[in-house]
Amino acid sequence: MSKKIKKIGVLTSGGDAPGMNAAIRGVVRTAISNDVDVYGIHWGYQGLMEGKIEQMNARDVSGFGSLGGTKLGSARSPEFKTEEGIKKAIEYLKAFEIEGLVVIGGDGSLRGAMDLHNRGIKVVGIPASIDNDIAHTDFSIGSDTALNTILDALDKIRDTASAHYRGFVLEVMGNKNGYLALTSGTAGGAELIIVPSTKIDKDKIIHQIKSAFLRKKSSFIAVCAEGASTPEQNISDLIVSYIKEAGFECRKTVLGHVQRGGKPTGRDRILGNAFGHAAVIQLIKGNSGIMVGDVGNNIECTPIPKVCEDTKNIKLPKEVLDVIDDLMI
Repeated sequence: MSKKIKKIGVLTSGGDAPGMNAAIRGVVRTAISNDVDVYGIHWGYQGLMEGKIEQMNARDVSGFGSLGGTKLGSARSPEFKTEEGIKKAIEYLKAFEIEGLVVIGGDGSLRGAMDLHNRGIKVVGIPASIDNDIAHTDFSIGSDTALNTILDALDKIRDTASAHYRGFVLEVMGNKNGYLALTSGTAGGAELIIVPSTKIDKDKIIHQIKSAFLRKKSSFIAVCAEGASTPEQNISDLIVSYIKEAGFECRKTVLGHVQRGGKPTGRDRILGNAFGHAAVIQLIKGNSGIMVGDVGNNIECTPIPKVCEDTKNIKLPKEVLDVIDDLMI
């Protein structure tokens, strides 16, 4: 039987995501409930290398669940990718006698967690990414809030597009996958959705635009994932040019980092707390090098190397796609 863990740390790394604070809350209160001291590490791996570590208590995370961003702060750290940087991080963990670490973040954060695991530090990862692009979890922390932020913007854009009888192109985040574009475009009733895997057929798109207005539609909304662009061509600008070529006015809106902020939705608050709880329990059990994830509404653990190796395939069921086709006439 392994020795009971006495001290753990928690950090947030990479891009912030609504629900990270809920996950921190889940970690802190679960640890304390199991007689484990918990330390918050500020500014991600960079803060770990600089010893920006302080003990947390239950009251420190009061009200955390409703807060966007991350109260521990986050930072990208090229230095941590070096052997010297990892050595500094481990020295501080040992100085504070921290035996286990919960890492909340995306793909890069999980790879950093494995670097520590491979050097003898017990680590459990929690997936946090508004793009929902992490494999072996149905949902990552922040993705539901980002989706609802986009929907709010899309609904407002539809109002002004209809008032002026014009097209609008809404560019959303999504560098490697099109989760946010696909789901927001579907839920928001967009006439065109462009994700990184979309094959662009100019004639077909222009025909689709003209057909929409001929059917007495008062607007044409296209949702584009930023990752669909190439160094040679910005996809949003291309679709704007197609709408204008079809004979209609068009405007473009880039939502940018507004998608990362705001109060987390109920789903992200629940998910964050559940992930935080599960991560601590896994450390108490002596497990390491794994990520907790939401698979079919169950918390399941997957080895981090497998998470990083596998690509998440984002698609909607055929039945949903059939409904979309029927409703878009």
